[in-house]
Amino acid sequence: PSVAPVKDFSDFEDFSDFEIFSDFEPVKRGTVSDAAGFDALRDAEVLRKAMKGFGTNEQAIIDVVAHRSNKQRQQIVLSFKTAYGKDLIKELKSELSGNFEKAVLALLKSSTIYDATELKEAIKGAGTDEQCLIEILTSRSNAEIHAINSAYKTEFKKTLEQDIKSDTSGHFERLLVSLIQGNRDESQHVDITLVKKDVQDLYNAGEGRMGTDESRFNAILCARNRSHLKAVFEEYRLVCKYDIEKTISREMSGNLERGMLAVVKCLRNTPAFFAERLCKSMKGLGTDDKTLIRIMASRCEVDMLDIRAEFKKMYGQSLYSFITDDTSGDYRKLLLQLCGSND
Repeated sequence: PSVAPVKDFSDFEDFSDFEIFSDFEPVKRGTVSDAAGFDALRDAEVLRKAMKGFGTNEQAIIDVVAHRSNKQRQQIVLSFKTAYGKDLIKELKSELSGNFEKAVLALLKSSTIYDATELKEAIKGAGTDEQCLIEILTSRSNAEIHAINSAYKTEFKKTLEQDIKSDTSGHFERLLVSLIQGNRDESQHVDITLVKKDVQDLYNAGEGRMGTDESRFNAILCARNRSHLKAVFEEYRLVCKYDIEKTISREMSGNLERGMLAVVKCLRNTPAFFAERLCKSMKGLGTDDKTLIRIMASRCEVDMLDIRAEFKKMYGQSLYSFITDDTSGDYRKLLLQLCGSND
């Protein structure tokens, strides 16, 4: 069945000021939202008191940063500088330490700058953190990707594309470059004829030939809309008797395999994709705190409720209990506030 065309939002920079077509607004499934009766100056004052004198009142800091939306936290940063002529982030850096500091600072950056910084760090490290690149680039909307590209250039004097090209190669590089165009079809339209054609093309590009035509996978997975691809994955399973993930694992290897799999998982079910990333960040020896902080900070206003539900379904244990077992101190307190509650 064809779906009514979705209006084109490309002319609007910031959706939040634009409420007319609210039926197209994604439903917020976060644990953190705009605080009622918000007063940026009062919050700035609370944070200043928390850092003044001997010792730091970490709980007061948690109470503010974990219960304000990202937009409100930006206003607090500005009010702090206006009132005290000091940079809130620098002040917090000198007062806090360890993962608690990293998590607080992650929450105080605007979402766009935070994503851009995470991408930069994923690229410039000793080894490239491919999973971080894929996670951010696959789960953000076109508008968010355009904003990240422009923030990246302003911040680092080089384009994200230049950095990706100098750090990656081959089909994996092409996959990333495709994703950073922020040009995926964002309608909900599913054309069953095209679905069948894409399934045939994917089969012919992989299982149906010697060698693999990676560029075909790339073209379909990076350009088509989510609803269409879900239908493609379903149809592929019916026709081929197994999941497309299995084909990707058989036909590809290394970064490209991991990248393509992540794209498929994220498009198929974004909250389940993040639930798996969270579990992996905590399972086994040591914690991948960078990933844990990034997902908790960037999804708490988007789909944390759904991530929690998927987590429980997949692992039989709540995300809350996983975080409790795996972290400690103020860092744990802050993450648990972002998580919301125990399932």
